[in-house]
Amino acid sequence: MTETATQSDLDATDAAVEDAAAGEAFIAPAAMENDLDELFPGDRGVLDPAVRRLFVHVLQRRFLMADRNREEWTVLLDNQQLIESRLNDLFVRLVVDHDRGVAYKQQVRSDEFEMPILLRDAAYTRSETLVLVHLRTVYQRESAAGEPAARVDIEDVEQTVMSYFVDADGDTARRQRSIRKAMDRLARDGIVDEETTGRFRISPLVEIVLSAEKLRELRDWLRTQSDPAVAGGAASVASVDVFDEAEDDDEDDLEEAAL
Repeated sequence: MTETATQSDLDATDAAVEDAAAGEAFIAPAAMENDLDELFPGDRGVLDPAVRRLFVHVLQRRFLMADRNREEWTVLLDNQQLIESRLNDLFVRLVVDHDRGVAYKQQVRSDEFEMPILLRDAAYTRSETLVLVHLRTVYQRESAAGEPAARVDIEDVEQTVMSYFVDADGDTARRQRSIRKAMDRLARDGIVDEETTGRFRISPLVEIVLSAEKLRELRDWLRTQSDPAVAGGAASVASVDVFDEAEDDDEDDLEEAAL
């Protein structure tokens, strides 16, 4: 009698499990779009708001710095594969340099496959390039000496970079203005940070923007630019390609970059 009751209980349990499984088969899976509340009418996005904001910032900005954008950097590391996938869909590559704590994007190009170009290569002006050469040299020297950070004064930058100019670069006042304008742009790019008035800390970004190979090339150019025949054709060497960005430079920068 006990065995019969036990078998009946088992049969009833099996039937209940089968009924539950059958019921689950009729439950439609939730669409990915329904995982999040709409952020605006008609929103079909599937990313968390924080990831969406990060994705936009990566597209907008030339660099993302770990020490300056701590919250965004954390979101990036937590969602790096997802952000890379979204950028790859646009034929854009994400580069994350963990050692320097910087992330940036690059336009993917191919001779074998037609890829629409979303981003463009901007170039630093001649004055900006000359300032970069000095900053990169100082950074390299201080790093080799074991200094934790490299710093420069605007007067030191002006004194050194002024020696690179030629007669065609105008008078002293014009040269000083171009140097300070160059420092302003490099500060916006995150390559230098003005800690106090006229005192700048050089970011590790300078190593990425101006490689050791490019630095040697530009130094060779500076040694020969005293020759007018050489200096006249050296402007293209001084135009350093920087990271792709979606935003246009202002008209003055575009004109100077063509020098």
